[in-house]
Amino acid sequence: MKILTIIGARPQIIKAAAVSRAVKNLYSSQIEEFILHTGQHYDANMSQVFFDQLGIPQPHFNLGVGSGSHGMQTARMISGIEEVLVNHSFDGIILYGDTNSTLAGAVAASKIHVPVFHIEAGLRSFNMAMPEEVNRIVCDQLSSICFAPTQTAVDNLRHEGFTDSKTTFRNGKHRRVCNCGDVMYDNSMYFATLAREHSTIMQQQGLEPGRYILATIHRDNNTDNPERLSAILRALTDIAQQDHIRIVLPLHPRTRKILDTTPSLLPSRHDLLTIIPPASFFDINMLEQNAKLVMTDSGGVQKEAFFFEKPCVILRPETEWVEIVDHGAGIIADADYSRIVDAYRQLVDHPVHFPHLFGDAHAAEKILQTILDY
Repeated sequence: MKILTIIGARPQIIKAAAVSRAVKNLYSSQIEEFILHTGQHYDANMSQVFFDQLGIPQPHFNLGVGSGSHGMQTARMISGIEEVLVNHSFDGIILYGDTNSTLAGAVAASKIHVPVFHIEAGLRSFNMAMPEEVNRIVCDQLSSICFAPTQTAVDNLRHEGFTDSKTTFRNGKHRRVCNCGDVMYDNSMYFATLAREHSTIMQQQGLEPGRYILATIHRDNNTDNPERLSAILRALTDIAQQDHIRIVLPLHPRTRKILDTTPSLLPSRHDLLTIIPPASFFDINMLEQNAKLVMTDSGGVQKEAFFFEKPCVILRPETEWVEIVDHGAGIIADADYSRIVDAYRQLVDHPVHFPHLFGDAHAAEKILQTILDY
């Protein structure tokens, strides 16, 4: 079986590592995987380093799309992906998450009747103002198999009629929904030991386990809105000063550009706010493992914090990972100064529990076996 894996953004590259590893170690005689990189993330620190560190096979195809408006970027991807699919014979494509690369892959493949296998299906923030919400809903609708990472995701799909769907694809098969667990849990457990062996970020930054907070900010509704970004940075710096705790902020290139052009967004007193370049996978893994608490607008980092049993302040108005909030391990604070400070205080002052919600760290194997059975 020939499968095309489509990736384009940093989180997708990381997720693909779990599936590529399972193909190599368990299914090499049954599945041949090809990788297409759309080039949605093109900065070396945001992309190439992950291929190097995670041992992911180099892409067989690279569209080099780069930045642009949502429409322009997605259109270029659709055209490039369609050309690859037309010129090569694939039995299906694997898509991850909810980026423009995901949307483009689903549209391109479905138009020419190549089965779509969507990993992280069924996630819903219920906020259609988020481009990611639009992307994930459309991709689910076009997918032959929806691989849901949690029971909540399965329930979302059931409520939308997916499990009783009469939809039939060109090959005569009906859509399937599979609760497979989360491939990021696979990765976090697999790479945790390697990160401890290879990462020197703790020593480089002079950090002690449990004596710092990890923060990440990258979503455009935070970085491109001066009021929101300012509120988050003020909350971070005030928490650091009040509790005399360092906050480590690996800065997304978009956020760095904003602060370089508008330095007044950063409070004058920020000596305990340590701003560093985008962290490699091993480094971010180590920072997550050893942090006292995590503050982020990233869906992936929210989960990784949960995997490593770290409380999380969610810097968004909603989250698709509602399980984390429902179990009290995360609090939605948006970009509201008071809510961020209050959420931090609540999480550090009360015990937090971390039940097993994301599978058994063998999601990639279940995904590949389900595809073969299909």
